[in-house]
Amino acid sequence: MKELLTRSLSGLLYVSILLLSIFINNKYAFIGVFFIFGIITIYEFQKLIYLKNKRLYVIFIALLIALHLYQNELYFYLVLPVLTLTIITELFLVKDLVTIRIIPMFEKRKYLTTVFYLITSIIFATLLPYYSGGYQPFIIAGAFLIIWINDTFAYLVGKNFGKHKLLERISPKKTIEGFIGGFIFSLLGGYLIAIFSETLSIGIWLIISIIMSIFGTLGDLIQSKFKRQAGVKDSGTIMPGHGGIYDRLDSIIFASPFLYAFLQILKYVS
Repeated sequence: MKELLTRSLSGLLYVSILLLSIFINNKYAFIGVFFIFGIITIYEFQKLIYLKNKRLYVIFIALLIALHLYQNELYFYLVLPVLTLTIITELFLVKDLVTIRIIPMFEKRKYLTTVFYLITSIIFATLLPYYSGGYQPFIIAGAFLIIWINDTFAYLVGKNFGKHKLLERISPKKTIEGFIGGFIFSLLGGYLIAIFSETLSIGIWLIISIIMSIFGTLGDLIQSKFKRQAGVKDSGTIMPGHGGIYDRLDSIIFASPFLYAFLQILKYVS
């Protein structure tokens, strides 16, 4: 009972800080909170892959500032190349997830993966509400909400109806039935967000739900594989009952570059 209470309070505090930072009048509050989350996540990830390099924090700060300042002015010369490298890196991680037992993390790849999987993906998460120029809090809040709905119903459906393992050697508790359940309820969540937020169309929110459900699940599995290779249950201990910040952000981190790419296509097509 005490453990459940601790977990509930810890989760409530995390969600409250996140949503408050998104919807507070000062639009930079979200970037500030995510900057802190990013620093902690980089630290936790470095521990998982046995890497210690302070320059990675400098790279994170420099890219965060540059991509936000020049998101529009240098889109084709800065943002697009970084986005392309990020998506390519993440697709390689997906390949490693399903084809080999251990993700190879030799010295050079440790740096490349940390920069073009973790650091840039965190930054693209902060760019999501700014994709059209102005600040649209419902875009990032909706993305988080869909991830939470997907995770919650994947767990509930999998626990009660799951019989077929999704990727047992990586995450024994995840099932195909759970994934389908999370996917369906994510679509329902996207539909409701479209109705009540009056931001994007229902069709666009349904596509966002598909992106967040599929790539969010892949991000969770990839993080599970990194933790399994490191021989740990959680990436950190900063959130009692939940683990580390990386444990909470793994899905949104991985899915954000793909969602950002979709929103950019939507922006230029429309």
